[in-house]
Amino acid sequence: MKRNVPLLGFIIGALTPLLGFLIVYLIFRNGSQSLGDFFSNYWSNNKTFAKLMTLSLLANLAPFVYCNSKRLDYISRGIFVATMLYVVFIILLMFVW
Repeated sequence: MKRNVPLLGFIIGALTPLLGFLIVYLIFRNGSQSLGDFFSNYWSNNKTFAKLMTLSLLANLAPFVYCNSKRLDYISRGIFVATMLYVVFIILLMFVW
């Protein structure tokens, strides 16, 4: 399989914010709060959840910069498309729902 394909970049771009969410959870959790409790507390308020998702989305910056420096342009495009889909979801959370 070729490495420089947009689908691989899309998968990386879709999964990396989940890792970013876990990092944000480890930073902002209260004591021994479980991941489910943390998620449900922020999910109840759309604006704070959108801010949390925005922080999680910053995790896509690392693979995007790495792929750009290695000239893996198609993977970078896939990461960018996944990031833009997350951005649309965040905008919908903040202003529509």
